[in-house]
Amino acid sequence: MNFFSSEPVCNLRSLRSVSLKVPDTKPAKDFYDQVWGLSTVEEDTDKFWLRGTGSEHHILRLETGEQNALGGVSFALATPQDVDSAATKLVALGIPLFREPGPLDDAAGGYGVQLVDPEGRLVELSANVHAVVSQEPAGRRALPRKIAHVVLNTVDIDRATAFYTQVLGMRISDWSEHQMAFLRCNSEHHAIAFNQAPWTSVNHVAYEMQSIDHFMRGIGNLKQHNIAPQWGPGRHGPGDNTFSYFTDPAGLVCEYTSEVAQVDEDSWLCRTWERTPELSDQWGTAGPPTTAVRSAMAGVPDSGYRSLVVPGREDYFSPAKAPATEKAPATEKAHA
Repeated sequence: MNFFSSEPVCNLRSLRSVSLKVPDTKPAKDFYDQVWGLSTVEEDTDKFWLRGTGSEHHILRLETGEQNALGGVSFALATPQDVDSAATKLVALGIPLFREPGPLDDAAGGYGVQLVDPEGRLVELSANVHAVVSQEPAGRRALPRKIAHVVLNTVDIDRATAFYTQVLGMRISDWSEHQMAFLRCNSEHHAIAFNQAPWTSVNHVAYEMQSIDHFMRGIGNLKQHNIAPQWGPGRHGPGDNTFSYFTDPAGLVCEYTSEVAQVDEDSWLCRTWERTPELSDQWGTAGPPTTAVRSAMAGVPDSGYRSLVVPGREDYFSPAKAPATEKAPATEKAHA
C-alpha cells in the first residue's frame, strides 16, 4: 500500500519532547537531573518527566524498558482541532493509530493523537499541554533549554524521509551524502535526522544550550564530574551547530549543542554535504569520535510499537519502497 501520495496531514510547529526507555531509570534520572542540567517535574514509580529552561512542560521522559529504546517523540500542533483533523487524515491513509485523539493522560496533559510510523516508532501530535514559564539560566549556570533534535537510525532512509515529509509535512534541509537526512518543521535546520543503519534504533538526543558560552560551560561542568566528551567540542557542517557528545548511565548518547542554522524558507537550498572530517567538524577541534560512542550511537535493534497496533498491518510495516525524496543533485556538493 502507498501512504505517501497525499498532502501532509498536519503542520508541525516544533519538537516538544523525547521519551526514552532504559532498563534502570533511577541512575539515568539522577544523571539528567543532577549533572546534565534538567530538572525533574513529575515522577511516578518508574517514570520521570524532566524539563529544560524553555516553555515546554518537559523535554525528556524516562521509563523502564527491557532494553534501551525510543519511547517516542512528541510534536506540537496549534489546536485540538488540528489534532482531530490530522487523526482523520491518518486513518484515511491507513496509518495505524496507537491512541485515538483525545485528552492525554501524560503528566503534561493536553490533547493529542499517537501514531506509529513505518518502522514502529511512536509519534505524538499534541496541543494545549500544560503551560510553563521559560526560565533562562541566571549568570553562569549551564542548563539545556530544549530538545534541539533527535537522530534516529533507519533501515530505509528514503522511506523514512518520505513518511516524515509527505505525511507529517517536514522539510529536508540537507543531506550528508545518502547516509543522513536532516529534517525541519520550523525555521531551525533540523528537529529530526535519519541515519542509514543496519537496524532501527535511537542514535542520540541533542539538547540546545542558550549560547556558545553556555555550551562550553556545560562541557566544563561535566568535566568537573569526571565526564569527558566522547566526541567534541566542534562545529558540524550540516546545521552549522556546535556539538559535544557524551553517554548517559544507560549507554545512550546525549549531546550539547548551540547556534543551529536558521532556515529562510524562501531562499534556503537543500545541499548534499560530503562526509569528510573537515565538514563533519568545521573547527577541526573535535578529533574522531571514540569507538565507544560510535557503538552507543548504533544502539540495539528496536522494533518499537509494531506488535502493539492492530494485527494484519504487514503491508504497512513491510519495507516496500516508498517514492524517493528529493535530494540535491550530485553536482551541488557543499564544501567548507
